Amino acid sequence: MRTSLFWKGEMACVKKRKGSTFSLLIMTAVLALFQGTMAPAQTVQPVIVEYTGKAAGRFQVTNTSLAPMAVVLEPKSFSIGSDGKGKFRALDPTIHVDLSTMSFRLEPQQSYYIFYKAQADTLPAWFTVYAVFSPVAREDGLKLRIMLPHTVYLYQKKPVNKDAIRIQQAVYRVGTNTVVCDIDNQSSSLVRVQEVHVVGGKESVQADGFPLLPGSPRHLEISWKQPDPPSYLLLRFPHFVLKEPLSIKNE
Repeated sequence: MRTSLFWKGEMACVKKRKGSTFSLLIMTAVLALFQGTMAPAQTVQPVIVEYTGKAAGRFQVTNTSLAPMAVVLEPKSFSIGSDGKGKFRALDPTIHVDLSTMSFRLEPQQSYYIFYKAQADTLPAWFTVYAVFSPVAREDGLKLRIMLPHTVYLYQKKPVNKDAIRIQQAVYRVGTNTVVCDIDNQSSSLVRVQEVHVVGGKESVQADGFPLLPGSPRHLEISWKQPDPPSYLLLRFPHFVLKEPLSIKNE
């Protein structure tokens, strides 16, 4: 099993009140105000894991709040757009996930392990198990539901060849001080970009890695705050490295 911390977990917050439903955008903004001053009250660890072939693992769900929480598990399939945002849907019928439980109660300061096995009719495959937290106590007014992900990638046995990865453009835009890159996985296999580096002279800026799904593009924009322009982009994969010179555009 291989684990990675590069994936940034997605959180969905839905609040309801009698006769009305608040905008998800507003909920996210309100939640962001509180996140700057207090630690998350619920956690899922690890956020992402990677296997070759079948999966047999576990993840930990923790309630660090002072109130009991009901937790429901929801396996989901997803796709990733070129902007890096995931689009979730019902679990694909070709992916088979067996969870040790589908729902449970977490007391304050309690942790719980969920064990699972997963396999797919065709590799590679990927899915997310969302842990959906909601207060046990039923009260009138606002109700909070928090969704935290545990994401699993099932890799094919044969690694991706370097020739399958194409960089469509790698440009430094002077007007916005931004490095723009479009990268394309032209294979039918899954691969992870482990690290991204923008390099200029002795200076370097690192960006998080990301999964590159089969036949999928990815658009990157990385800020560069040094006075001199960067010279090249470095993409590190599990079995090879791509080094791409940067062209300069005065926009």
